Amino acid sequence: MILPFSSTECRMPNAECPSSILFITANRIGDVVLSTGLLHWLAARYPACKITVVCGPVAQDLFRAMPNLERLIVMRKQKRHGHWIDLWKTCFPTKWDLIVDLRNSVVSRLLRAKKRAFRPAHATGKHKVEDNAWALRLAPPPAPTLWLDSIAESTSKARVPEGEPILALGPAANWPAKQWPVERFAELAERLTAPDGPLPNARILLAAAPHEREQLNLLYERIPPQRRIDTMGLDLLSVAACLKRCALFIGNDSGLMHIASAMETPTLGLFGPGFEAIYGPWGEKSGVVRTPESTAELLARLPYPGAFAPNLMGGLEVETVYQAATDLLKKSCL
Repeated sequence: MILPFSSTECRMPNAECPSSILFITANRIGDVVLSTGLLHWLAARYPACKITVVCGPVAQDLFRAMPNLERLIVMRKQKRHGHWIDLWKTCFPTKWDLIVDLRNSVVSRLLRAKKRAFRPAHATGKHKVEDNAWALRLAPPPAPTLWLDSIAESTSKARVPEGEPILALGPAANWPAKQWPVERFAELAERLTAPDGPLPNARILLAAAPHEREQLNLLYERIPPQRRIDTMGLDLLSVAACLKRCALFIGNDSGLMHIASAMETPTLGLFGPGFEAIYGPWGEKSGVVRTPESTAELLARLPYPGAFAPNLMGGLEVETVYQAATDLLKKSCL
């Protein structure tokens, strides 16, 4: 591997700093968020540099306000790896000072570049944030960071009132097997926001994508409209701004969980068949609670890998999550 610029290089007189960086990140929202610490570090260290970011379509809104962004290339999957061919055609005319490829693709090796950086080629068992930081040999690893614009800020101010605690829930999941039962989210919300709960009479923000609306029907029925804040239909950056204004986020292992954590909102991730050591929310204000069964035990229950049923989160009780949420709130207030 050819290492990128050293930590002291740009402090020296007449040192050459990168003027063009190509940053290839993931398709999924959560993986993209976990890569933003590197982008923040690059943008802060090389403020005159122009950065081109490559990502999947679902996460493109997250870069809308990124500093140093010269171009955003949205890579949509095509047959016969056509999306990679198109990326090569787009990027080949430029001789890049630095390519950071978190997908370890062949394409980045075929582009013209002075220096290249990749994440570890094999699974390390470390958190994704640590694996990403390894690409630039950064220690400690920079925390995920999202940049808000005036649109996101104004949308959140109109949607989420100031001066009162808000409980945010992320009750949906892209894989039904790892979705904590929605009726337990409802019971948990009622307990946390009860007059004698840790967030007495707090309003409840529901965060989910429009196509996940059906999964949330029970919550819409049990939470009175005057106490419910709905972010469905908002762009991701506006959702991030809304989550920033909340006192606590509780949700399944998902991209929204990582967005909440990146906004430094106290975040509790619910895990069962997932790998919390690798994909848990990052940060001092974040925590994880998981099923009593191990990941391996739960995955062994599936009739085949990736099966939608049975649900694997049934072992996680409301009381367990309630206590973990209460502890996280106390810790975050210290």
